[in-house]
Amino acid sequence: MLSVFRVVLLSIFFVFGGVLLTKAQVGKGYSLSGRISNTVTGEVLPGAVLVLSDLKRSVLSDKNGDFSFSAIYPGHHILEISHAGFATLVLHVELTSDLQKDISLSPVFVENQGVVVTGISSPTSIRKTPVPITIVRQSDLQQSASSNIIDALSKVPGVAQLTTGPAISKPIIRGLGNNRVVVVNDGIRQEGQQWGDEHGLEIDELSVNRVEILKGPSSLLYGSDALAGVIHFQSAPPVEEGTMKGRVVSNYQTNGNLYNTHLQLGGNNKGFNWSSYGSLKSAADYSNKFDGKVLNSRFKEINAGGHVGINKKWGYAHLLVSSFNQRLGVVEGERDDATGNFILYGGTPLERVATQSDFRGRKVLVPNQQVQHFKLVADNSIAIGKSRLKIGLGWQQNLRKEFGEPEKPKEEELFFDLRTFNYTLHWQLPEKNEWHTTLGVNGMQQQNTNKGEERLIPDYNLFDAGFFLFTQRLQNKISWSGGLRFDARAIEGSAYQENGQLKFSSFKKNFSNWSGSVGVSFEPTSSIVVKANLARGFRAPSLSELASNGAHEGTNRYEYGRLDLRSETSLQGDL
Repeated sequence: MLSVFRVVLLSIFFVFGGVLLTKAQVGKGYSLSGRISNTVTGEVLPGAVLVLSDLKRSVLSDKNGDFSFSAIYPGHHILEISHAGFATLVLHVELTSDLQKDISLSPVFVENQGVVVTGISSPTSIRKTPVPITIVRQSDLQQSASSNIIDALSKVPGVAQLTTGPAISKPIIRGLGNNRVVVVNDGIRQEGQQWGDEHGLEIDELSVNRVEILKGPSSLLYGSDALAGVIHFQSAPPVEEGTMKGRVVSNYQTNGNLYNTHLQLGGNNKGFNWSSYGSLKSAADYSNKFDGKVLNSRFKEINAGGHVGINKKWGYAHLLVSSFNQRLGVVEGERDDATGNFILYGGTPLERVATQSDFRGRKVLVPNQQVQHFKLVADNSIAIGKSRLKIGLGWQQNLRKEFGEPEKPKEEELFFDLRTFNYTLHWQLPEKNEWHTTLGVNGMQQQNTNKGEERLIPDYNLFDAGFFLFTQRLQNKISWSGGLRFDARAIEGSAYQENGQLKFSSFKKNFSNWSGSVGVSFEPTSSIVVKANLARGFRAPSLSELASNGAHEGTNRYEYGRLDLRSETSLQGDL
């Protein structure tokens, strides 16, 4: 762990050193102002939302339709303008001085073009990126009667789910899932023992503001495991400058008597912004047409989080925190041969046929899981001259406990303590001949410790790093993008003896590979976009594939790994 602390200290020094350097190099900040109006009638539009995605800043147009950003550092920016009942507009703005720009929005009932994506190197109009991307907004998620966030996303074309109950859904993109899909939350890769079929996603769905789904190999920017694609969850950005906003969401579902309540509050004053939220979710056993009520499919969640940040002319620095806490039953599905009814506590001295009273409660029965996921993220963007440095640091702790003995309901059969330090650094170079180029490095250091009565995987340490170059040329009708990346991953597993016999041998494995992509987007007219993309992906074997050895209560199977596995690669084209 000493190496982790060294990386953290070096990164903190780098961030604060960059801020000090910025104060000497950014110079004067410029203003961007104007008026928003209706293209058809010419009437002004109060309440329009204007967002500078790269700066995480937003304002509202006033009662006269006027808006104003102040203290913006010079260079290229993307401005997104939206208003209910009007087509969202995306503008590329080059600031070399104070700029006055009046903007007209066209009435429309179906969104057709104006969306900014941030899941690539820098914010870009979705029409100009050749990578297949789907955007799911918060309003879309709220219209879906789903029991979890992946269940809601499974309605998106090309996205499916592997589910083992209402609380557990794992994403599948174009037929691939588990360790072939990377989940990113607020710019940091989510790590929570995702190799398990019954290991769900530790994200509060009501805290999600929007989701970007990148379909196809995305290892260029996200490294190992992004063979099928990436799902990027984004929390709500800071509220508009000079405002304070609150939000209350509550829903109820008859199947399982599920209820979910979410409270959120945020403010923004002179560049200092903050937010906080809390959620409570509970469900009893759900029903299906084959079994009726499914015994022990109940669950409960208590989540909280928020952020504090500052936005100035040099950029922004945000600190985000989240805590996810879930208790969920594991469905075994055993039935009595004579009556066909569910069996409770099968295979133990307490075994009996379930009665109607067993289906009525919300208290989770044995077997069950308890999952806690804590995450701290530092998200920083700093202007240095005409360049920009983006630094993201994250620390996660995933505590996953499995209880399987009804006679000892508090005994932890399996207990994984997974701690991950994530780092990412993007250096966005000054524009040259319309080319926007980014150099970057990202990766993680990870440590897993077993604390339960049994062990399915060994204790291990993992470190990986990926270095990449990405460039794009954004023109009026045609846009090019592409890049190359090299990844290296080292895994070290610890030996372990059980009852005098060797269960896990110590090992050291190293994996490396390259990935890349090239693509083009062509817009012959405002209503037609033609895209082509070719990408190569890479995936190193997961620890469970290499070294698992044991019976897994959650899946009712014995899992055994192989140390001779090699890296997996893919090549995919999209048109």
